[in-house]
Amino acid sequence: MTTDLTRLTASALHDLFERGEVSCREITSAHLETIRAHDARYGAYLHVLGEGALQAADEVDRRRLAGEEMGALSGVPVALKDVIVLEGVPATAGSRILEGWIAPYTATAALRLMGGGSPVLGKTNCDEFAMGSSTETSAYFPTRNPRDPERVPGGSSGGSAAAVAAFEAPVALGSETGGSVRQPAAFCGVVGLKPTYGRVSRYGLVAFSSSMDQIGPLGRTVEDTARLLAVIAGRDAHDMTSSPAPVGDYLAELDRSVAGVRFALPDAFLDHAGPALREATENAARALEAAGAQRVEIDLPSLEFALAVYHIVSRAEASSNLARFDGVRYGPGAPADDLLDLYLESRGRGFGREVKRRIMLGTYVLSEGYYDAFYMKAQRVRSLIAEDFERAFRTADVILTPTTPDTAFRLGEKIDDPMAMYAQDIMTLPANLAGIPALSVPVGTSRGLPVGVQVMGRPFEEGLLFRTGRLLETLSGEDRADA
Repeated sequence: MTTDLTRLTASALHDLFERGEVSCREITSAHLETIRAHDARYGAYLHVLGEGALQAADEVDRRRLAGEEMGALSGVPVALKDVIVLEGVPATAGSRILEGWIAPYTATAALRLMGGGSPVLGKTNCDEFAMGSSTETSAYFPTRNPRDPERVPGGSSGGSAAAVAAFEAPVALGSETGGSVRQPAAFCGVVGLKPTYGRVSRYGLVAFSSSMDQIGPLGRTVEDTARLLAVIAGRDAHDMTSSPAPVGDYLAELDRSVAGVRFALPDAFLDHAGPALREATENAARALEAAGAQRVEIDLPSLEFALAVYHIVSRAEASSNLARFDGVRYGPGAPADDLLDLYLESRGRGFGREVKRRIMLGTYVLSEGYYDAFYMKAQRVRSLIAEDFERAFRTADVILTPTTPDTAFRLGEKIDDPMAMYAQDIMTLPANLAGIPALSVPVGTSRGLPVGVQVMGRPFEEGLLFRTGRLLETLSGEDRADA
């Protein structure tokens, strides 16, 4: 067919495939060609499967002809952030310490996608061990924002967001600990979801901060993102933190009205946003009211401590999780006279500056004399933040906020200012601390750069977020199939 398949939404590609009007091989080939032609400019991918993706596509075509039942994204290829392992494929987590390591098994989320008829195009670039907000801490190269290649795509899932925005993948999986799916989604003008903690299995996800880590979907439309979640969600025996709660019919939710939905727009978030982001969020609020939603007031008194709590807890857990990368169990190793020298050489050369910074801070807050003063106190305040959200959701059904303080910043602008970089997650990280779902939706542009708003909801009410997001994405004024 003459249509450029890379410009179609994932939902449209799935429908064409299901009707037999286009093969999975054709869809996959078109995206591989786009990657070959354009990814040198953007740096979205660390590893492209190439022939392996085409062989997987051929198997999907065979299954369709045999009448096998597949998933809500059958025929649609996907990209995976390089912290999600795939058997027989390199997995670096954006770090030199894992350079050359080949994964011996496949993550549950990836298995469900492949089982549902979605070949994997490749592994996308990311901040090292998912620690960053710009994809500039990758040990290999920075990723550039397809909407303006002189700017960052956000992070740590910047490669996945850029791949979707650049039409190098119809949909992608990212991961986030403090907003690393939603923030790059907002910067790149795509849709990104942080599911409820436990909604998607973490089995096969390289750990950063286990109590907050999440695999999350990215797509160019809310519908595409809902389809992706529908495939990967659900209980997994390999992950005891995954929830047995039933998976909702997310697609059925999309066409339901938001009339009667109660939403809040707290000043605690707006106060951190620039003028363009505030205006966009207020416009989104007016659109909800025009559609019959009701604006209500809530109070989140503990939110002022969220940034400090997040950075203490996440770094403590990172210090623990990354202890395994020691040059013996993982890592390239190094000539050394004793075990201590081996650790120092392997970790010193294998880890980048940001990872070292976070390990050192995490080790400090867990050390004797500081554990109670910092880590345990942060955990207690984290509980207060979760309780604040629980109370808020007795009044509101969803909470509306900007996704980011501002639009995408320039490459190199914040990389040497850790505090400025950390503040990029101030809108998103509260949802990770509370374990609630949150969706970022593009609602327009400011100075030519995408603007995103965030919708947070009660645990396991992703369907309501998709319903709300479906209305809000009409504000962008863009054709999401060809932005």
